[in-house]
Amino acid sequence: MHALFRILTFVCLTGLGVLFNAGAVNAEKGATIIRDTEIERTIKSWAEPVMTGAGYTVDQINLVIVEDNAVNAFVAGGPNIFLYTGLLLESQNAAEIVGVIAHELGHISGGHLIRVRGAFENASYESMVGMLLGLGAAILTGNGGVGSAIALGTQSAAQRRFLSFSRTQESSADQAALKAMEKAEMNPEGLISFMQKLESEELLPASQQDEYVQTHPLTRNRIAALEAGKARSPFRDRSYPPAWNDEHARVIAKLKAFITPERIAWEYDQQDNSTTALYARAIAAYRENKVEEALAGNEKLIAREPDNPYFYELKGQMLTDFGRVREARAPYEKAVSLLPDAPLIRMAYAHTLIETAGNDREQLQEATVHLKRALRDEPRTPRIHRLLATAYGRMGEEPLAKLHLAEEALLQNRLDDARALAQSALRDLPADSAGWLRAKDILSQLEQDTKKN
Repeated sequence: MHALFRILTFVCLTGLGVLFNAGAVNAEKGATIIRDTEIERTIKSWAEPVMTGAGYTVDQINLVIVEDNAVNAFVAGGPNIFLYTGLLLESQNAAEIVGVIAHELGHISGGHLIRVRGAFENASYESMVGMLLGLGAAILTGNGGVGSAIALGTQSAAQRRFLSFSRTQESSADQAALKAMEKAEMNPEGLISFMQKLESEELLPASQQDEYVQTHPLTRNRIAALEAGKARSPFRDRSYPPAWNDEHARVIAKLKAFITPERIAWEYDQQDNSTTALYARAIAAYRENKVEEALAGNEKLIAREPDNPYFYELKGQMLTDFGRVREARAPYEKAVSLLPDAPLIRMAYAHTLIETAGNDREQLQEATVHLKRALRDEPRTPRIHRLLATAYGRMGEEPLAKLHLAEEALLQNRLDDARALAQSALRDLPADSAGWLRAKDILSQLEQDTKKN
């Protein structure tokens, strides 16, 4: 598990959060969904004023980070903004990321959404991305069978066309972004500087362009309109919060260290004694399995910021992945106490409770309490259901274990498995109990989805 909790490896990286949950979306290139509490919360804290300005609460918008070198972002399936790590790493400052989010919010407000039905609406983010990209290829080639073949690809022309908007929609989203940023009393410079950075790429062959240019067609007129909007803004000279610089540096360092740990020694050498550099080097050492170096670096981080929950989370993840799960419980427990409303960290802590419980029913029950609380805020995370199924299975409560395996299968779009498991749970759970009713709901939902499709 990791502090960048990747869904296959970082739900097995407990995570950039330390749940860098890496759910594999692209088998050939290794693209994954990244879940990390620190990164997600930091970006949302920057974007919250713009979300409010666009008419949303911060809880209504889901930011989903896709590990992919492409510079791209898109919206799909509702208020879900997908940001590629290539785009985040290309950003020069937090304001550029906020500008992109403001633009994507404009697509959501304008109803420029990629609309899909049925299983997509109930899928995990990693399943959603896989289905979405495969669906684009199937629609554009007229071959439904092609979906499964390229569902994990991110570079095909068909997928880019499926994710793209018209120039009219792009201009509309630009103007909505400017309005949202004005309501947020924010300088729109970040959006403009990001677009200017990509403007020259329109002259390049398509194969050399960043995906954002291809899915969000740029024109000189669009950038001129943005510049005119900035000139009219009463906040055009307003500075961004100074804290954003350090936060942005830490987000970038964390992403780089988890994704390309071999490069960290060159970018953050030993002469750099900043906390950001120390963070990057500790994570890189962990990712390269340098046990003592990683743990020593982590202890220095904790000594500098003893109330930083993410440093304790990282320690818990390191110890878990180094096979010292029992030792990982204490730092995870500390992280949860410092940040009790962080479901991914709570999930990682529950995992250590399950792994060290043996047949201790009380400890297993404690784990289920943490997982159920995490589930309230993370209903699209299959890993929580898998851990609940494990805990209930060890307690001998097989029907409840099957129910949560059904929930996991539903989120992963394994519909036949979900149906079989829900039917089995329904037979064995007490009639009219909460679990029995949920099993019925799953079967009803599957039946409705079958009729829709």
